[in-house]
Amino acid sequence: MSTQITTSPKVYIGLDIHKKTWTVSIQTDLFFHKTYSMPAKSSDLEEYVNKNFHNHEVYLVYEAGCCGFSVARYFLNLAWNVLVVNPADVKTGNKERYQKTDALDAKNLSNQLKYGTLKGINIPTEAEDQFTSLARHRTQVTKKLRTTKLHIKSLLLFHGIEIPQEYDNSNWSNGFIEWLDKLKFSTVCGDLALQGKIRMLKFIKSEYLEIANQMRAYCRKEHKEDYNLLKSIPGIGGFLASVIIAECGDLRRFNTEGQFASFIGVVPGMHNSGGSEKCLGITPRSRSQLRSYLIEAGKNKIELTPQIDVDSILEKIAVIYKNEDVITIHGVKINFQSEWVHLRKSNTEPIIRIYTESNSQDNADQLAFRFINEIQNII
Repeated sequence: MSTQITTSPKVYIGLDIHKKTWTVSIQTDLFFHKTYSMPAKSSDLEEYVNKNFHNHEVYLVYEAGCCGFSVARYFLNLAWNVLVVNPADVKTGNKERYQKTDALDAKNLSNQLKYGTLKGINIPTEAEDQFTSLARHRTQVTKKLRTTKLHIKSLLLFHGIEIPQEYDNSNWSNGFIEWLDKLKFSTVCGDLALQGKIRMLKFIKSEYLEIANQMRAYCRKEHKEDYNLLKSIPGIGGFLASVIIAECGDLRRFNTEGQFASFIGVVPGMHNSGGSEKCLGITPRSRSQLRSYLIEAGKNKIELTPQIDVDSILEKIAVIYKNEDVITIHGVKINFQSEWVHLRKSNTEPIIRIYTESNSQDNADQLAFRFINEIQNII
């Protein structure tokens, strides 16, 4: 009587990936093979597996990190079963906390892969991955723009130069830039320092605007249907729609609202034990930039035409409520006895965002609607 093999033998590979070297731990469904170090070349691992396990079904796992998803895509193209996992999802015992090596990490990944305890994250396509890189480059440029503005104001403060009241706020209008261009220090060195910072500001701002235009144009061409559907949602404009596509990829991979909310990070942390429940605040695990954009988009706002002077509207509101506690930093914030309202101009869209806080949600909403009506009357 002959025995017929009905399933292919399996090999499980755990990778601990670094820039120059990989630590590889290999075992089959029957025995442990070995753990070794190798150069960081996908083709070398492919050659080794083909030589020693050519009839095996290959399973591979590594932790997401600085090397991205290019390794995963290489092995997926070989018809291997590949998992990329969040490092926080890899279970470790107390022993691993005190004895951590690349070899132990790779072996732990291989063991957990074999026993099916790991859950992988989404592996984006090359096009999706590179679009995400463009969106995150825009975020880095935004931070540099804020830093450059701070450097210019710090330079003026350090040298005792007072900014005119109409420009001394968070909104960098064209009038303020023109005032900076005409500003003269007492020596040529001061002028050169300021002019250098202004040149840097103008360059970074042009990049800031250009990248947003590039993202919108790419989505109109490559993701037209999803881009237009997202833009039809109140509060979501062209740039935010492109960021959502860049960070999430194919939105249809989320089966429920809960999955989408968990991916973005708009779910609360919670600890429930012994009948007591404690809310730990919003989860730290998130797509932080996308989360901040969506929270911002969910606030009350007034849409305006590009021709309307938003700064003038905010100045008029400040004058109307001059007898209250009014703060004109980052827009206009008005503090009442038991509530406050904050009006801010958007730097990317012709809108005014309205933030309110009161002793109840209903009162906060009423305060927002009150200022919406006030602004509409001014317009």
